[in-house]
Amino acid sequence: MLTTDYVPGTPNWIDLGATDTDAAVAFYSAVFGWTFRSAGPEAGGYGFFQLDGRTVGAIGPLTEEGATPSWTVYFHTADADATARAVVAAGGAVRMEPGDVFTAGRMAAFTDPTGADFGVWQPRENPGLQAVMEPDTLCWTELYTTDDAAAREFYRTVFSWSYQDMPMGGGPVYGIVSSPGGGQGEDTGQGGVMQLQKEHLDAGSVSEWHPYFGVTDCDATFEMATELGARVQIRPMDVPRVGRIAGLQDPWGAPFALIQGNPTMS
Repeated sequence: MLTTDYVPGTPNWIDLGATDTDAAVAFYSAVFGWTFRSAGPEAGGYGFFQLDGRTVGAIGPLTEEGATPSWTVYFHTADADATARAVVAAGGAVRMEPGDVFTAGRMAAFTDPTGADFGVWQPRENPGLQAVMEPDTLCWTELYTTDDAAAREFYRTVFSWSYQDMPMGGGPVYGIVSSPGGGQGEDTGQGGVMQLQKEHLDAGSVSEWHPYFGVTDCDATFEMATELGARVQIRPMDVPRVGRIAGLQDPWGAPFALIQGNPTMS
């Protein structure tokens, strides 16, 4: 399960790149009850989503040429520069070289060999998200990939991840991700990796990471989001041993998902 006791390879930050940050703040505030706190005038419009005074994510304007609205998942690293070298050696690409974010920490952004974007956060004054595994906070991360085998090998090499295979009722095998030293007790799952199926590939789906936000009522939150302009990817559905999930794109196209239940599949 996700925790805020971060170790290398575990998710420790998420942020949303938006074309209209004010409108996106209004949308997510209505859906999840978040508030927004600016990181200051020197931060270029970047700021923090908060719930009860605790940081649960962040948002900023898109800065990369050709970028589209999306959530980025960041993983803890003790050395962003060493991780960048490992990414390149394993066949990935560096989108943003490691750099200091004032005194908060050091970050970098990458693309895995299958095309999925992700980042790393090396904490200094800011250790990462202050709340996870609660309603309206990050509860799971999931990679949909065009090449399951290549993705698994890449992240195994870069982060030393291990995978527990879980068949999905005749569909693709779902790989539950764990990091060395992550989780609590035997419950070390932090996310999943799934092969995109032919119909999705034929429809143009690409590799991408999705954040899952915990909710107390998946159907009600889904209804609220769609009323506010979110587009449907997966209607609310029950997943055995997991709970009830739904997939959405926010009104500007950034994918995210909802989960009511236990995302660790334990």
